[in-house]
Amino acid sequence: MKPAFEVNFDGLIGPSHNYGGLSDGNLASARNAGDVSNPREAAVQGLEKMRTLVRAGLVQGVLPPLARPNFDLLAASGFLGTDAQIIEAVAKTAPRLLKAAYSASSMWTANAATVSPSADTADGRLHLTAANLSTMLHRSIEHPDTTASLISIFAGEDYFAIHGALPAHSDFADEGAANHVRLCAEHGAPGVEIFVYGRTEGESVAGFPARQTLLAAQSVARSHELDPARVVFARQARRAIEAGAFHNDVVCVGALDTLFFHEFAFEDTAGTLDALRRAAEGRFELKPVMVPDAEVPLADAISSYLFNSQLLKLPGEDRLVLIAPGETQDTPSTRAYCERLVHGNGPIGRVQYVDVRQSMRNGGGPACLRLRVVMTDDELESCHSGVLLDEERIDDLQACVRATYRDRLSPADLADPAFADECRIAREGLLEILELDSLA
Repeated sequence: MKPAFEVNFDGLIGPSHNYGGLSDGNLASARNAGDVSNPREAAVQGLEKMRTLVRAGLVQGVLPPLARPNFDLLAASGFLGTDAQIIEAVAKTAPRLLKAAYSASSMWTANAATVSPSADTADGRLHLTAANLSTMLHRSIEHPDTTASLISIFAGEDYFAIHGALPAHSDFADEGAANHVRLCAEHGAPGVEIFVYGRTEGESVAGFPARQTLLAAQSVARSHELDPARVVFARQARRAIEAGAFHNDVVCVGALDTLFFHEFAFEDTAGTLDALRRAAEGRFELKPVMVPDAEVPLADAISSYLFNSQLLKLPGEDRLVLIAPGETQDTPSTRAYCERLVHGNGPIGRVQYVDVRQSMRNGGGPACLRLRVVMTDDELESCHSGVLLDEERIDDLQACVRATYRDRLSPADLADPAFADECRIAREGLLEILELDSLA
């Protein structure tokens, strides 16, 4: 076993962060649709969360925002001319399409890809599969650029295998690591990978969309060359999806040997836990922490994003730390539960609250903003160093954000052709700091 550690690659929130209300089934997105956002504050908040982990002694990475607006989408929709002419025409005739083209949703990098560390794969390489995000138009346009970013950052076929997105068909709907959990004794040891799905291929379900299919999960597990005996496929509870848990990470999070989840996270909780224990046998003892609905009602769990938190092993601390959004502290039931949790003798010993309110208003908490990548020293050495953060680089990124991002943005502002130039200039500045000019 090679020593390894978990690196969190957070999405750097882009200058077009707005409340477009494009995400069906995401209650926060729908509730705040049309409101005025603050892209500058959003990006600074995200970078401060990254700083928190750097100061805690963890390795912290960042993924750059994608180019917005996405002119390829607009051109494919029949809009031609100069950039300004295209934006003016789309704004007049297809304003929702313009919001999709400007969406900054790639900030939620938990949806960027599914990751399997080299300890789990047959070829001993770290595998990443870009998610097709085919359920929502504004997200389905991300994967080509996401794949390009991953190739630029995780360079070197000796250590990394980058897979393109699955076919863009409903049967292959894939939302990435937001529906994936890895459990293990320690990061460098072989682990158990849990793929959570909301429907089977060809299955039609009324109500909010189930965004992950079993076929997609199975396909990713095969391409990552995982040991079938160490893989568990678990169905997400329909009750959770209908309540607004559009991804499993809204009701479940795991780290090392601990699975922290709501009572209504899985369709068959007992069967899921039994399958996990069998898969973990001989490697580690599963520590499930189930939050009863009687203590934290499902609606509170979803509105507070208790489970959309980062569950981390921090240097110098014996028990895990939950990095939770401020909304968890503001909600009486979740605040009370967290107080009981840390005073017990379970695996989670501390809760730390962070301010990511700009992201939360669009339905993304601390866990949405990060892609977890378990890496060995050799893999980290081969990774593009420009995206690995220290406080000086965080300061530089924040200075660029403050100089180039707006502090007020409404969906109507997207019709201004000058805003496209603002977004381009801001992104180019960020890419220069991250030494990723090739992505400009």
